[in-house]
Amino acid sequence: MAGTELLIRKIRVQDIPEIMDIEHTSFSSPWSEIAFQGELRKEYAVTRVAELRHNIVGYAIANYILNEGHILNLAVHPAHRRQGIATSLIYQLLNILQKKGCSLLYLEVRVSNAPARLFYEQLEFRVVGKRRSYYQSPVEDAHLMFRTI
Repeated sequence: MAGTELLIRKIRVQDIPEIMDIEHTSFSSPWSEIAFQGELRKEYAVTRVAELRHNIVGYAIANYILNEGHILNLAVHPAHRRQGIATSLIYQLLNILQKKGCSLLYLEVRVSNAPARLFYEQLEFRVVGKRRSYYQSPVEDAHLMFRTI
């Protein structure tokens, strides 16, 4: 794990260029800058970056309504994967969402993304359904995963 050097904090507008670099290297259908800016303005969004030695190495975005949280986006720079950064981001989201009254958390993951599915399963998420043609570029189904908080 990245250890005490890792800082997790709220996303700021000036973080978006670094986030976009990670987004484009991580996803075949990346979010736009406008999408990230929109999340920063939402009252019901939880946004976090992971910063290591003043460089953004990962980020997570979730929304919540009533007692449900939904992870919309999570990525870690390829050079910093498998160091516990994504786990730290998820636990930060869980903590914040619990304080906001959430008792459930869900997300979608590409059916073909077995490493991500395994990662989420290790964090107590379980596949509870499938969303047909959820992803574009390429079109693919998503596993709907869920856990309690």
